[in-house]
Amino acid sequence: MNPAEDGPKRAVPATVVKVLAHRRTDRGMRLEPFASRCVRAGEVHELVATDHAETAPGARIDRVAFLGFAEIGAAGVLDRGDELWIAGRRVGVLLGFDGCHLPNHYNVLVRAEPARTGTELGLVPGERLVFRQGPAPR
Repeated sequence: MNPAEDGPKRAVPATVVKVLAHRRTDRGMRLEPFASRCVRAGEVHELVATDHAETAPGARIDRVAFLGFAEIGAAGVLDRGDELWIAGRRVGVLLGFDGCHLPNHYNVLVRAEPARTGTELGLVPGERLVFRQGPAPR
């Protein structure tokens, strides 16, 4: 989020459609150069937790815990720094996007410590989640 450019926005709701249970330490995802992406209602994207903090375009993301796939409930904008909330729990902060599976879906990378899988978090299909605008950076 860039407070000099960005005003308020609505939250982006989604629903878990598939829970994932695996993790990798050598995944090799690469951050897209975009700090935000528009999403449409009905799109399905993969949610991936990581403890990486680097946000430079092309940064390599190896340590990942796969959360699952989520269907977007209403069109909106996902920005780096947005908070991911599931069942009233703040899971982490949106780090960026990996486009290795495009045009099928984005990997939405969420910084979380520790990075947990969907099964470790107790996620279930049909569970609601939401991306909320994060606080302005200081």
